[in-house]
Amino acid sequence: MENLTEQEKLMIHNQSSIDDCCIITLNRNHHANGNLTAVNNGIDLPFNIERTFYIYDVPGGAERGGHSHYTCNEFIIAISGSFDVTVDDGAHQHTYTLNRPYQGLLVVPGIWRTLQNFSSGSVCLALASHHFDEEDYVRDYQHFTELKTSKKQQ
Repeated sequence: MENLTEQEKLMIHNQSSIDDCCIITLNRNHHANGNLTAVNNGIDLPFNIERTFYIYDVPGGAERGGHSHYTCNEFIIAISGSFDVTVDDGAHQHTYTLNRPYQGLLVVPGIWRTLQNFSSGSVCLALASHHFDEEDYVRDYQHFTELKTSKKQQ
């Protein structure tokens, strides 16, 4: 993670809102023998892709995510099956159902995200703007809400 000051960390969390998260529809190439969707680095998303990971075999009732980032953007796609993503900015929440492999949810830094309600056989693909760095994660919801409300207290 970039060496952010505490003030920069606070600013990132205070400036982000669930309104900054959105569904992006990628181009679909239809063919009689199957469809194809490509993601072009630096073109289709508002960030360059530095890391790709996928989540699968999620047991019934389990949740994933449960964190925010200081610097990392993510684009989350249901490659197969479906699941819900709830985004939270400390004041508001919105839940998106992802179930189309050509659409994904952009989640910006400073937004808490939780993935739940995975259908059997679902696969979640995440495209991230940064390599994995544990220091970029806020994993404690109480700390997250403190970051979100710190501006109001100053």
